[in-house]
Amino acid sequence: MDTPFPYAQYVTGKHFIGRKADVTLLGNLLSQGEHVAIYEPPKSGKTSLIQQALYTMRLGGRAFTVGQFSALNIRTPEDFLLRLGATVLKMVAFTTDEIRNLVQRYLAGTHFVFDPVAYSERNQVISLNWELDGEDVLAMLRLPFRVAADRGDRMIMILDDFQCLSYLDDPDVVLRPLDAVLREEQARKLFSFVFCGSAVNAMKTLFEGSRLFSRVVARVRLSPIDEHEIVDHVQRGFLSSGKVLNQDLVVGTCRLFKGNVWYINQFASICDTMSRGYIMEPMLVDALNCLIAIHEPQFVSIVSNLTTHQISLLRATIEGSIRFSSADIIRKYGLNSSANVKRVKDALMKKEVLTFDENDVPSLEDPLFEYWVKKYYFELPA
Repeated sequence: MDTPFPYAQYVTGKHFIGRKADVTLLGNLLSQGEHVAIYEPPKSGKTSLIQQALYTMRLGGRAFTVGQFSALNIRTPEDFLLRLGATVLKMVAFTTDEIRNLVQRYLAGTHFVFDPVAYSERNQVISLNWELDGEDVLAMLRLPFRVAADRGDRMIMILDDFQCLSYLDDPDVVLRPLDAVLREEQARKLFSFVFCGSAVNAMKTLFEGSRLFSRVVARVRLSPIDEHEIVDHVQRGFLSSGKVLNQDLVVGTCRLFKGNVWYINQFASICDTMSRGYIMEPMLVDALNCLIAIHEPQFVSIVSNLTTHQISLLRATIEGSIRFSSADIIRKYGLNSSANVKRVKDALMKKEVLTFDENDVPSLEDPLFEYWVKKYYFELPA
């Protein structure tokens, strides 16, 4: 069903607002065969940006083939490589014979095989007939580049939840060879990876905290969406169903959710179902309570898994503190020592509760969680 406030799927076209410069940048990078990393908090618009960039590229007459898979449920190098290979082959092969021939052509001499029984019974495109070795890893990682080069076609692979590869028992089995292959294939500009992740701190560790992928993967950041564009979007949505919401209230909504259109669309959708005609402020309060009720179990789970010191540092952040290692902050929030502060910061980053910018200024990644934890958990004025 078409809705003026979509939030259950990514958006393109008329529903995509703002970030025109981001779309242009991403489209140009992919058109030039560059690899890209996009890591932002969950539901901040990463997939919509990627899909809008691809949509714009197609409108501009650019031809390419897209594949996509997620590393979310991948827990072994074998799982990752088999899924990568299967996704690549499905991008260019459409029959059993074509798949078999491509496996024999590109993966000969490895332990990767086409097993017709596994394909027939489990739709498993590629199988392993022996324990994985280093040459197998390199062969599979080179596969998309070789296929793209032989076809002469531009290919783009969107790899969601890429940070999950850092959770493998030995991430270097995949990550270091991947870095090496990206470097050796720099001259070939027909295949691009889009490394996408919602665990911002884990992705930062991969792309900024190590030497891996430096200068071979470009980071694309999501720009803030102009408040005026969001206000226009919300007001147009309500007008389409014959309803009116005061502009000042829409502006307040944008600021409450810090421009997160996913939350804003959920909130507006709730208001839309609850209202007729002119939408008054009390209805917004009811809608906000409904939205909080939907997400509160997740928020409770987050704080329930924090230690006392982690809760204290979270409160310090909520109350605007920055210099956590200063004596007065340590004393005020009972953080014990500067060494303990570092451990607590690292833990909160690992749990993806806080992130820190280049000036070491903390922020919460989720604006609704920030509102909830301030008002309902710490019982502070929101």
